[in-house]
Amino acid sequence: MNVLKIATAGSVDDGKSTLIGRILYDTKSLTEDKLQAIEEKSKQRGFDYLDFSLATDGLVAEREQGITIDVAHIYFSTPKTSFIIADTPGHIEYTRNMVTGASNSQASIILVDARNGVVEQTYRHFFINNLLRVKDVVVAVNKMDLVNFSEEKFNQIKGEIEYLATKSEYQNQHITFIPISALHGDNVVEKSKRIPWYQGKSLLDHLENLNPEDVEELSQARFPVQTVIRPKTEEYHDFRGYAGKLYGGDLAVGDEVTVLPSITKSTIKNIHFFDEEYQVAKRGSSVNITLEDDINISRGDMIVKTGEEPNVVKQLEATICWMDKTPLQVSEKYYIKHGVNDAQVKITNISSIIKTDFSGKKEAPSQLSLNEIGEVSLKVSKPLFVDSYQENKANGAFILINPKTNNTSGVGFIK
Repeated sequence: MNVLKIATAGSVDDGKSTLIGRILYDTKSLTEDKLQAIEEKSKQRGFDYLDFSLATDGLVAEREQGITIDVAHIYFSTPKTSFIIADTPGHIEYTRNMVTGASNSQASIILVDARNGVVEQTYRHFFINNLLRVKDVVVAVNKMDLVNFSEEKFNQIKGEIEYLATKSEYQNQHITFIPISALHGDNVVEKSKRIPWYQGKSLLDHLENLNPEDVEELSQARFPVQTVIRPKTEEYHDFRGYAGKLYGGDLAVGDEVTVLPSITKSTIKNIHFFDEEYQVAKRGSSVNITLEDDINISRGDMIVKTGEEPNVVKQLEATICWMDKTPLQVSEKYYIKHGVNDAQVKITNISSIIKTDFSGKKEAPSQLSLNEIGEVSLKVSKPLFVDSYQENKANGAFILINPKTNNTSGVGFIK
């Protein structure tokens, strides 16, 4: 069964939590006690309908204010696909939460209220999905029942988003537009008879037909070594394996590989997963690799196909989303975590703040504040094996950690 990770985003009152609750209800993914609690709470509030947002807003503050604050992960399955939904906040002050939720997603749903159309927060949601290179984006135009299922209104919103897409640096994105009413279930799980002019699939049908391998762009194989396996048993006395998670592309037995930073070459001898052997390791799999030659390899080294080596650098140019209340300033020092590698890093320049409404940049700012996204230069204390985020998402991203508080202060995307 396919597993698809989806991020959701929407402005306040666009109905994002209601949409997720409706999907859970219509796919019979809610437990009896959860459904009973929703029914009782809806009656207490005087509603003559079920308030499906109660299925996802877990924090007391979320339920009281009717907004999403934290990133919640919702799990459900259909006969075709198993879904993991990252329900992210839409407020500007929670931009960092949205980046966190969308960073590991293979597809995204952006909700737009049909009455209000494209608003400032829609620009921001669309910008972040472009920044994170989310390949498949669904623009769900919600509350169509409140605009009499107007095709004209739907096409107006569609046109504005398509215009935004022309400004994006990421042109390999596939955008699907679906008119829905989350409250009443129109085009959510089943096709709606009340929107005859729409000839496409329902939202769930569209998501079920996405192939996770198709919505993830294939790139070069990167195998950062997490640990070296040396069993202390007589049977496996000479065994030396290298365990880690494979990113970007596949590796196969017989492939000639290069080990960084030593630039030593060898050939893949075996690929193990627990007590099974495979001829090919697929991207995203956690495996144990053995090589034909006895090479000095340790945690933090990287195994790649010969001829497909990443850049080895001590200077980085990156786009950074700042997540700390303490602003990012030039000359400040942090810890950088890139894959399994850690190092000290110094901020050497902040060249600009990127405006998330696609209107340009603010050049030469003095600092980068909470939830701002900017272009930054960094100097690293030791060489890192990196790709640009455009070429390899997993090997082109990093986080910055405040050495004084140990908080994650920022997330970066290498240029």
